[in-house]
Amino acid sequence: MEMMSMQLSALVTAIVGWVASILICALPMWRVTSFLGSNTMAAQSYSDGLWVTCAYEGTGQSQCRSYNSLLEITPDLQVARVMVVSSLLTAFASILVSLAGRDFATCMGGITRNRYTAVSGALFVVAGILILVPVSWTASNIINNFYAPMGPEAVSRELGAALYIGWIATALLLSGGIILSRLGTQYQQDSYKNYRGVKTCGPTGYPMKDYV
Repeated sequence: MEMMSMQLSALVTAIVGWVASILICALPMWRVTSFLGSNTMAAQSYSDGLWVTCAYEGTGQSQCRSYNSLLEITPDLQVARVMVVSSLLTAFASILVSLAGRDFATCMGGITRNRYTAVSGALFVVAGILILVPVSWTASNIINNFYAPMGPEAVSRELGAALYIGWIATALLLSGGIILSRLGTQYQQDSYKNYRGVKTCGPTGYPMKDYV
């Protein structure tokens, strides 16, 4: 019972990280660039996301549009597109594996369920790394350009909100994945030690033991 509670808590933690990853994929707030002028009304700022870029006027008006071509997207955001989408698919596969281990492995015994748990945790860890790399790379480029500006001094470059959410998503995915992996491997070893027969499924689908 304790194991099931810990698995459920870890799974919920990882799923929250997956939802946060979906959010950073959609938010056009990876990189924020502001053009500062003496006239506040004339100040402009731009925010870039993985799929769209937005312009904000000093009057409060904003307009977003999709990128016209890949040439408009910086290399770090191009890589981020691929890695974030890969992370979402990997985390989704991990959720399916975890559910399969809980729902369809009943008649296979604890050993098989624990294998599902370990695999699910490993996939969540991979998903977290796939988020961490592009988020940290983009943040590093922004910080380097901030301290070594490649344009007018009136240009301000800032980390977008999506990057902070990305780090939170990484922490949730990694923590949930590591816990699931440890639980799966730990209880799998215990199941091997305590195993005393071969389990098969009876006509009703409930586990049965064949004794020699």
